[in-house]
Formats: sequence, structure tokens, C-alpha cells
Amino acid sequence: MASVDELIYDKLTDADDARLCDEIGDDACRETPRSFSLILFSAFLTKLGDAIASPKTTLAWLCTALGAPAFVLGFIVPIRESGSMLPQLFIGSAIRRLPIRKWVWVAGSAGQFLCIAGIGLVAFFLHGKSAGLAILALITLFSLARGFCSVAAKDVMGKTVPRAKRGQLTGWSASAAGLVSVAAGAVLLTPAASKLEAPQLGILLVAAGLLWLVAAALYARVTEYPGETGGGRNAMEALKKLLILLEDKPFRRFIITRALLMCSALSAPFYVALAQSNIGSPIYLLGAFVLAAGLADLVSAPVWGRFADISSRRVMISAALTTSATGIATLLVDLSLPGLSGTMWFLPCAYFVLSVAHSGVRVGRKTYVVNLATGNQRTDYVAISNTIIGLLLLVVGSIGVLAPTIGNAGVIGLLSLMGLAGALLGTRLPEVDAARS
Repeated sequence: MASVDELIYDKLTDADDARLCDEIGDDACRETPRSFSLILFSAFLTKLGDAIASPKTTLAWLCTALGAPAFVLGFIVPIRESGSMLPQLFIGSAIRRLPIRKWVWVAGSAGQFLCIAGIGLVAFFLHGKSAGLAILALITLFSLARGFCSVAAKDVMGKTVPRAKRGQLTGWSASAAGLVSVAAGAVLLTPAASKLEAPQLGILLVAAGLLWLVAAALYARVTEYPGETGGGRNAMEALKKLLILLEDKPFRRFIITRALLMCSALSAPFYVALAQSNIGSPIYLLGAFVLAAGLADLVSAPVWGRFADISSRRVMISAALTTSATGIATLLVDLSLPGLSGTMWFLPCAYFVLSVAHSGVRVGRKTYVVNLATGNQRTDYVAISNTIIGLLLLVVGSIGVLAPTIGNAGVIGLLSLMGLAGALLGTRLPEVDAARS
């Protein structure tokens, strides 16, 4: 009789070749259903925590409620995103020495628990500038812990899940996160949400932190067999890994393409800001955007995941074109039909389409980089790409300074041109997925 893990694995992946393994070895192949299920549930719990402790909503609201200085709000999202990427070149160098790497993820998840729970405690004991600085410090530590998890997770997945199932695993975990976001958006649409105070939110954040702890306990049970070790041993040797960009043309093209695809993430706040400038800031409007993002992940991520297992390159191209088309349409509507742009439904609907595209970008590029490399090279690719993208995120993220000059819609249009360039360059990437291998 099939186990629960086998039933989950067979149900969520293609049944006709559910037991076909490549690259991971016979021992790991036999453990694939269990590993798939444990990684899936761990990812779901951490994404649930991410939804509750979102820097764009919950943490921003908390900073305002605690009277933190305005500059804190400007730094939360960049630190949260780029702070986990910038040090990954050095993190990857250290992780290369470990034959078993799941414990890196476990430790990183436990660290994220401490940071989010710590932010929850800030809501009880600090106020004003001290609260804001404490939150920034904890977000920085959270991002560092997240960086360890990011490098280790892709490597562990590459050792425990067959190539043809990795996109589906990523897609289903993102879909589960979308379900949670839908619930969060629905709550924000209720009148009770406007009455939340800092202490109640602090309790919620402590509870969210516990989700990372439970995820760590589950991930610790993943059966991972020893893999390759060696490579960079110190900071200088880690920096030398950047030479891969000069020597490896497919990887270099992937980095440039991924950098251009940042437009899907960077443009998202400007849709919200455009809605606020056209409509105002009622709490139900925020709920509509959260709901739109959640619905997008819920309905699109599994589809993107299956598509990515056929061609993650085409997923990135399709998602980039969708991002650009949505942004250009939004710009044109705002310029020529301001009445339509100012309705309660237009921008949340545009945000829904953008979120569908962003889900495709995330699933596509994650699957592509895992399949592009093998063995220890995978760790190098993940670490180098995330470090470079983290730096570029801070640089390109400064495009927001143009908003007072060209408007939020203008920034959206400018970022849409990045998406078009990314789609064009994506056509020159090699196919690396199971269907083309």
C-alpha cells in the first residue's frame, strides 16, 4: 500500500513518469516521495510566515504604528530582499565544504524564527526611533539567515528531487503561499482589520516566527546523501568564483536576463502607490492588492511549475512579456483614461496579472539555475547569481527617485522596457530542462 508521501508525490506530479530519476542516484531516488513532501511542507510554512510578516504590509504598518522614522519604511524592503542575496557568494563558498547541507537550511530557518519573534517583541517594548532601528537590525539578521537557506535549499533540492519534478515542487509551494495570501487579503477587507493595534500584531508576529521553527523540524527529516565538497575556502577564493561570469557564457546570459526580469518585483509597489494617489489609502484597497497577489500565486504557480519542467527558459520569456504588456497598458490607461485608472478594480486587476507574471519569473529562474548546473557547480551558480542580483536590486531599486518627475505610471512604463529586453535576451538562453535534455 502506498505511503502518504507517495500519494502526495504521485498526486502533485506527473503520474506517467513520477518515479523517473536522473542525476540524483538510486538511493536518493527511492527517498524522493518523502523528500518531496517534507520540502513542500517546509516551504509552505515559511511562505506562510512570509505572508504574515510581509515587509510591504505588516511590517510597514507596525513601523507606522510604533512611530518609527520615515526612513525606516524606505529601507525595510531593500534590506529584506537584497540583504539575503549580497553575501551569498561567501555563504556558498562555505557551504561547498559540507557533504550534507540540509542542516544549513535548518539553522537558517531557526535564525529566521528568532528574528521575526524578536520583531514581535519590539511591538511590546519599544517605540519611535529605537523601535525602527531594532526592526531594521532584526530584518538584516533575518535576511542573512534567509541567504543561508536560499543557497542550501536549491542544492538540497538538486540532490533529492529529480530534474523533471523541481519546477512542480517550486510551483506547488508558491501556490500554497498564494492560498494563505488570499486569506490574509480577505481579513484586510474586513472592518476589524482597521482596529489592529501594535501589541496584537506583535503576538501575530511571534506566532508567525514559530512557523519557521516547525519548518526547520520538518526539513531536518529530509534524507540527503553526501555530495561533492571542495572549492572556495576563504573570501579571496570566493571572489575568484566571479570569473565564472567571464568563462561561462550561458550562465552570464542567465544573470543578465534575470537582472532584467527584476522589473516584475520592482514595479509592484508602484502599482500600489499609483492606486493610492488615484483613490486614497482605505484599508480595503490594501486588502484588494494582497488578495490579487494571493489569487495569482494560487492559480498560476502550479501551471508555471509544470511549464518550467518542459522549458523554464520559455517560462521566463512568457512572464517577461506579460510583465511588459501589463505595465505598458497601465501607463497608457493612466495617461489617456484617468477615469478608468481611478476605479476600484482596474489597478488591482492589473496587479493580479503582474503577480501572475512575477510568479512565472520566480518559478522559471529558480528551475533554470538548478537545471543549468550539476554537483558543486549548482552551489556556485546560485550563490554568484544571488549576490550579483542583490547588488543590482539596490541600484535599480533607486529608480523610485524618478517617481516625482515622471509619476508612478511613468516608472511602471520604464520598468516594462526592462521586461522587453529580458524577454529578448531570454530567447538566446540554451534549453536545460528534462524535455530538451
